[in-house]
Amino acid sequence: MNHIDLKDRCAVVTGGAAGIGLAVAQRFAASGARVALWDVNEAAAKAAAASLGAGHLGLAVDVADEASVQAATDATSAAFGRIDVLVCSAGITGPNTTVVEYPADAWRRVFDVNVHGTFLCDRAVVRKMLERDYGRVINIASIAGKEGNPNASAYSASKAAVIGLTKSLGKELAKTGIRVNCITPAAVKTAIFDQMTQQHIDFMLSKIPMARFGGVEEIAAMVAWLASEECSFSTGAVFDLSGGRAVY
Repeated sequence: MNHIDLKDRCAVVTGGAAGIGLAVAQRFAASGARVALWDVNEAAAKAAAASLGAGHLGLAVDVADEASVQAATDATSAAFGRIDVLVCSAGITGPNTTVVEYPADAWRRVFDVNVHGTFLCDRAVVRKMLERDYGRVINIASIAGKEGNPNASAYSASKAAVIGLTKSLGKELAKTGIRVNCITPAAVKTAIFDQMTQQHIDFMLSKIPMARFGGVEEIAAMVAWLASEECSFSTGAVFDLSGGRAVY
């Protein structure tokens, strides 16, 4: 593992109890950062934080709830003294079905978590970052947000919205010390696969020229650099981790 200096940085990772979020938290901790893991599953968040060693924090947070996000932002700032890095990894896929069959309540729930949750976390934490004129925000989007996967319309549309949000916020903050970027992984095998049909999983694999899924540690490596001081001239940008799938 290449060393990326995050010594004494204070980071928030949403969806930090499992999957990509946990891998990012582990990489951050190994790089010297203190990490607050925000997750809807409080027990899992606390257990994951404890597994990182002393000095880390696990909090129950519903990213789709404004009051919950604000309370977690305040609690993290009080515990760490500041927030230098935010990684928005919390997300859900929604059902795999056609647009004409898509349940409206499921559509709204996907957007509540993936889009509104990212917005609420970005807004709350960036307000803290502006106080010190420094920060790194990394939103986890998806290659689906660029290509639009069939039978995954809500997920694809929500991740396209995350890309748009990232670009807008990055431009708004470009003259500050805060950098805002997103990544667009192809499929990464995590527990989120449990929300998908096998047919859809097979479809995603067929689109990847490397003929394999990404590893969470590969995603974490890119996020760690985006969280560092060295990421100084990239903002509002989209970084692909797609095994060759991305065509633009």
